[in-house]
Amino acid sequence: MAEHLGDRIARLRRMADLTQEGLAARSDVSVDVIRKLEQRRKHSARLPTLHSLAAGLGVEVTHLLGDPPAVPSGGQSEPPALVAVRRAIMPPLLAAPPEPEGAERLSLPLMRAELAEAWTLYHAAEFGRVMEVLPGIIADARLLSSVGTPEERAAGQAALGKALQLGGHLSIRLGKTDLALSSLERAADAADQSSDPLLAPMVYNSVAWAYQRQNRLGDATGLAVHAADTVEREHTKTAEGVRVWGGLLMSAATSYARSGDYDHANDMMLTAEKAAGRLAKLPAAENSKLVSVFNHSSVRIERVRLAVQHERPAEALALAKGMRLSADTPVSWRTWLLLDVARAHTDLGNTAEAVKSLEKLRQVAPAWMRHHTLAVAVVTDLWARPPHPPGLRKLVEFLGVA
Repeated sequence: MAEHLGDRIARLRRMADLTQEGLAARSDVSVDVIRKLEQRRKHSARLPTLHSLAAGLGVEVTHLLGDPPAVPSGGQSEPPALVAVRRAIMPPLLAAPPEPEGAERLSLPLMRAELAEAWTLYHAAEFGRVMEVLPGIIADARLLSSVGTPEERAAGQAALGKALQLGGHLSIRLGKTDLALSSLERAADAADQSSDPLLAPMVYNSVAWAYQRQNRLGDATGLAVHAADTVEREHTKTAEGVRVWGGLLMSAATSYARSGDYDHANDMMLTAEKAAGRLAKLPAAENSKLVSVFNHSSVRIERVRLAVQHERPAEALALAKGMRLSADTPVSWRTWLLLDVARAHTDLGNTAEAVKSLEKLRQVAPAWMRHHTLAVAVVTDLWARPPHPPGLRKLVEFLGVA
């Protein structure tokens, strides 16, 4: 059974030799909230609160979030598939590059197709399959980046950058933020040697996400804002450029929101929403699966999330009402929307509506539901509020919530 958030806070507080009052002073979170969490009278907390508590305890925010239900750690050795991913990201020193398995496998069009499919698996939460295919993709991309003409090597570096960026995203989802940053640093280096001027900013967006998970909110904000400014000056005349710029704006807004500055975050999200409107007037991006997820739907989904995190459930539901999702909105983003709607209904006491949203999520994206700590938090909160609406027990059993 997963450790309760309050038990985790109490354990880390004692390790830091802090009283509840001392943690309240260091984190700027009320003693009452800390006491309710540790006494299990409160089963979850918003991300801004978790970031504040993590700062007061001197730990990454991931230490408070714990493992998602489908990624238990418990101190066991890493599975062989993850070890293979780690070895692909950080190959042995002085090791010779692998021999190619065949000229067809190493063709650039085939490599791009494999990368697009791997990213599709990631957005569908098929992390086991991603771990299976990613080491081979990284090895092939490394070879592509080292042979051929300068133009071919640059294209190979772009493929390697996208493969290592995927390695970073996968590692974050598995709770391995240090491995994620190692992969993303290598991705940024490959991007610098590639012929794609937008690849480095896309990688920086991923790095900012990793910084957020480590509670380095200032670093995340600074990186996202700097990269967004660069892209805005040079690349916003194409759909690819607008999508990368918009993704960086949303990343910066998220960092501001998690730092408690909701108004600044909301202003940036409104700017991003205007930018999304420009996409309809531009030719569609090529290889869209390899470009930042950014459209009108993703901006609205992120606005719903920020409203929920800042305890504005009515505003969140108003933003979500009647939303029509773009066809290219990945399952992962649809998952976040359904979870946030469930959270908002829970906060307003609409338990039956919250369960309906969670049941829909289980139907459309069961794998993602198992990978979200927010799903556990919402279901736990609902279970603590009898009477239980129909369908809740099945959700409790599905997630393994006590």
